[in-house]
Amino acid sequence: MPTNPDYEYSNALKKYHEAQTDVEKLQALKFMLSKAPNHKSSQTLRADIKNKIAKLKSKLEKQKKQTKKGHQFILKKEGAATIALVGTTNTGKSTLLKQLTGAKAEINSYEYTTKKPEIGIADYYGIKLQFIEIPSIFENFEHSPKGPTYLSIIKQCDLIVLFFKTPQEKNMLSQELDNAEAHVSHIIYNNQKDLLDQIWKRLLIIKVRTKMPGKDPDYPPVALPKDSTIKDLAEHIHKDFLKNFKFARVWGSSKFLGQMQGLNYQLHDDDIVEFHLK
Repeated sequence: MPTNPDYEYSNALKKYHEAQTDVEKLQALKFMLSKAPNHKSSQTLRADIKNKIAKLKSKLEKQKKQTKKGHQFILKKEGAATIALVGTTNTGKSTLLKQLTGAKAEINSYEYTTKKPEIGIADYYGIKLQFIEIPSIFENFEHSPKGPTYLSIIKQCDLIVLFFKTPQEKNMLSQELDNAEAHVSHIIYNNQKDLLDQIWKRLLIIKVRTKMPGKDPDYPPVALPKDSTIKDLAEHIHKDFLKNFKFARVWGSSKFLGQMQGLNYQLHDDDIVEFHLK
């Protein structure tokens, strides 16, 4: 019995022939398979579609591997954390990078101005934060020539700031990041004045100032991972601090100002620690 494809299958076949890229062809083939007749006489048709899907997947995977080899990018991390500015075109990424870091990012009204990652350093109460602007994300970004490279940069970051104009763009960004398994914590940019404060609260680090008896607190502060202790701080400063440690006084999170604490005391953001050595 001959196959008798319905209207939806015929429409899917039309889309396949109209497809301009391999990614579009793959999507059309998957849709064709879902709409193809599913009875004994259509087995050859379905097998042919599956074979085309397998070949296209293999081709795209090879292209992806070649792209990764041809566009290696090593992100040189600086500062206490690295934050990626990720979004669709003309959403203010370059403007914000310039405002926060003074970086000379190109800003224009036309789309896709940023052609390569742009990096700048912001100062947050003495702590250096590295910002990197990723060129605008678009649909099927992972399969674009430099998509895998830029997505690999995002994966190395500690936080993402997302930029978009519509809910549809937000969904597209989320899908592209999910497809690339770029599961990095993120916040949404909404012209907020306290963006740096929000970023700091989401980072898994704290800033702590140290002082010696009778002296003012040192500046700049020290950046440490959250849940760090006085022992971690002492080791960070110098091995002799830990070797000769007697006790410390803490201002900030301590119950009493300047309260005496030992090495296991857990530090908090903006603590001031006065070391007393033997």
